[in-house]
Amino acid sequence: MEPVIKVLALLPWTDWAALLFFFAGWGGYVVFAKRRSTAQPSVLDTTNRIRRQWMLQSTYREVRVIDGIVIQSLSTSPSFFASTTILIIGGLLAVLGTTEKASELVREIPFAARTSVLVFDMKVVLLLGIFVYAFFRFTWSMRQYTFGALLVAAAPERDKLNEMGAAGEAQRQAFAERAGRVVGMAAETFNDGLRGYYFAFAAIGWFFSPLVFALATAGVIWILYRREFRSEVLEALRE
Repeated sequence: MEPVIKVLALLPWTDWAALLFFFAGWGGYVVFAKRRSTAQPSVLDTTNRIRRQWMLQSTYREVRVIDGIVIQSLSTSPSFFASTTILIIGGLLAVLGTTEKASELVREIPFAARTSVLVFDMKVVLLLGIFVYAFFRFTWSMRQYTFGALLVAAAPERDKLNEMGAAGEAQRQAFAERAGRVVGMAAETFNDGLRGYYFAFAAIGWFFSPLVFALATAGVIWILYRREFRSEVLEALRE
């Protein structure tokens, strides 16, 4: 019990409340988005249906070069973000090595909270943890796109499916469902990494004050909701 009290004493209750709101808001939004998508399709759900249609259309093409190019193009986004995240992680680790100088620079920023070096380290570690999480999601998305490319390469031949009649149509639908799901999971994993970047911007607010931290978290949640469920691009995709 005494170690817990010592840990709680490191930060004022306002900082703990803002930190709790941050993690509860992030986790709560993830759960909300999954449940909400069952009643109101999100951008991810809508594009997943398009991905399944894409995989179905690929079975009607004799040459599937364009499908391989598209998957390769899609995989470049998580690859780029993974490389960028590595640089950010390296920068944050460098900041931890020069905490005193970094904290002095932050104190010079107007409205920034004056905190001890230990508390400053905790804020940097929070950012570091977020970007480590994002890195793992981006790299897993890259691998899943590789699995999708393998499925496209192993897709049944068009003429063979046409000769099989009803059985070929059933096989075509099964392939589209499986391949579309794999590519969709890659997109969902990439989306998780992007959410990490959004919430990292909210975590920067902690360097100013717990109130800014909480308000930034609420603002990020609102932006994510608007873009995933109320955006103009979603309306265009659904039309």
